[in-house]
Amino acid sequence: MRNSLTMVGTFWAFLSLVTAVASSTSYFLPYWLFGSQLGKPVSFSTFRRCNYPVRGDGHNLIMVEECGRYASFTAIPSLAWQMCTVVTGAGCALLLLVALAAVLGCCMEELISRMMGRCMGAAQFVGGLLISAGCALYPLGWNSPEVMQTCGNVSNQFQLGTCRLGWAYYCAGGGAAAAMLICTWLSCFAGRNPKPVMLVENIMRNTNSYAMELDHCLKP
Repeated sequence: MRNSLTMVGTFWAFLSLVTAVASSTSYFLPYWLFGSQLGKPVSFSTFRRCNYPVRGDGHNLIMVEECGRYASFTAIPSLAWQMCTVVTGAGCALLLLVALAAVLGCCMEELISRMMGRCMGAAQFVGGLLISAGCALYPLGWNSPEVMQTCGNVSNQFQLGTCRLGWAYYCAGGGAAAAMLICTWLSCFAGRNPKPVMLVENIMRNTNSYAMELDHCLKP
């Protein structure tokens, strides 16, 4: 089956899919930050949390051991995490779109040219940059009351206190770095240069089509 990618382009498509899936999965999983509260493990992402306190009978705090997202966008603990949610989500969406087009290029002929591949690489760079910006914004929210309660009340911006970063944070950052550095470079050699014969055939086909339409319009 013919495709529009070179051998390097096929590897680029595979790596694009891996980085997009890794970054997007990490974005949705609440394992960016680990801590504890009331003797129970607690974990966060930007818009999700596992295990949270509620008031039970007698107004005592008890931990509900389940994972979920915040009830609304404004319920996210800090402005920095709200910005991180939007920026990282946009970057993941961009990487997924490019990865989907790259995979289609493995199955369809004349879909991705050399210039189109470079444009897609530029889009990957922007997507990786957005995710990296989200990872950089994330520590700015560590001084929120909700995070401080989980991190021994000693956390602050860029200071974890008793908490630690989770594997999903590193996975998101690693996926962004791979997209920016490796995928962007590989995209320069991903698409095939159109063959002169194919260009002539396309031009002749389009010319004949326009001529037939013009002839049809001029007939009384």
